[in-house]
Amino acid sequence: MRRICLTLPTNRACAATIAAVHEEAAHAVTHFDVEVHLLVLDSSDPASRAEHARTVRELAPVPGIVVHHLDEARQRDFLQRVIERAGLTKPDLVLDLMLPSDVSYGACTNRAFLIASALGCDSVHRRDSDSSYQILDGEPVHPIHHELLSLGKRAVDAVPGVTRTRLDPADVSKPVAMVGSSFVGELSVDIGEIRELDPEIYYEVVGLWAEAGTPPEQRRELVDDSFVGAGTDPFTHDESTLGTPDIWRVDMCNIGLDHEVYERVPLPPATSTIGSDYFLLHLVRDATLPGVVHNRHIVNYYTPERRTGPGFTAYQLRFTKFLLSMLYLYPVYTAMEEARGALLDEHHHVRAATIADLAAKAASTDRSENIRRLDVLDHCYRQLGAKYAEFADHLLPLRERLLAEAQADIEDFALLIEAWGPLVAAARSERPVRGVEDA
Repeated sequence: MRRICLTLPTNRACAATIAAVHEEAAHAVTHFDVEVHLLVLDSSDPASRAEHARTVRELAPVPGIVVHHLDEARQRDFLQRVIERAGLTKPDLVLDLMLPSDVSYGACTNRAFLIASALGCDSVHRRDSDSSYQILDGEPVHPIHHELLSLGKRAVDAVPGVTRTRLDPADVSKPVAMVGSSFVGELSVDIGEIRELDPEIYYEVVGLWAEAGTPPEQRRELVDDSFVGAGTDPFTHDESTLGTPDIWRVDMCNIGLDHEVYERVPLPPATSTIGSDYFLLHLVRDATLPGVVHNRHIVNYYTPERRTGPGFTAYQLRFTKFLLSMLYLYPVYTAMEEARGALLDEHHHVRAATIADLAAKAASTDRSENIRRLDVLDHCYRQLGAKYAEFADHLLPLRERLLAEAQADIEDFALLIEAWGPLVAAARSERPVRGVEDA
């Protein structure tokens, strides 16, 4: 029997989502020979955590499902034990990278990876608290069905479970490393209001995440394709494609990853940076590992705090840091694309040391392009006026700090990759996981 981890990281109230994800776990154990560890990583406020705990206690017991609800104190306790066992030279820094005080999309998923390793799971399946499931004929449409049909199998053995195959013959014996889909509903990044206020400014702002030197037409195509997911068409029937995954059609709220990927390379631990959790999608594709992309799209929605006051400022700062992060990620992506299959060893395992070296080298990239990005963002937001102009004022004294943080983030990523192997080995030896096995 396979053991899998279905994880829901959250920093907001989401009792209904916890119950819905538990239903997805029930679907998994009903249709597949698996044991599901439902892992709720809870960084929300005390009232929300208490509500989540009540929800977990009230979940109907289902054979084959083990629920773990961990607040940050219990997560920290686990991490401290693992870091100490790993014998790292910079334990305090690694703990901060794994459990920072600020929001980190990569770090929360990295914690799920390590805990899944400690629980002996073969795969991690991530959902988000600001999403829900589509409904067909009165029943929720669960992505985990496609994930468990293919994940971890040799690509040639996964062929019967998909609608179509676009496999390179050289990849048929490689394992399916990723299964994912996208979302329907609102943009994945909450910038739709900018498009409504001024479409041309929207193109200029969103185009800032393109690589320097991208021709205008390609930049416009990138903007048109960015953050839109699968549109708004509802689910009617299953479609799935096996081959080199189209990572533009995969969102991190709707993904399953095989342990052979996430136990070798973590996600960038950058704080307050949208998109910091997408690195492994690029790695799977560029390393020529097969994936499956299906159409059981998640429903994305926005939480109200993003739109006004401190929530607006915080969210726009995360978007700004995302734009700055690309200066350092693009050189890594380009090098991985050029290396392709050379990123794998003879066992089809990712060469983690190669990725760490690429990240370390990217840290020396000249900052002038990021200075330009901040200049353009300032100009555009002042044109939009109102709260956007106020955000431009807020950003002005932070410029030097943000430029330095973007460089430090890629340096921290290189350091964490180097520490990741010992961390995973230490996590595996934590079985059974004290403070984790009981919800």
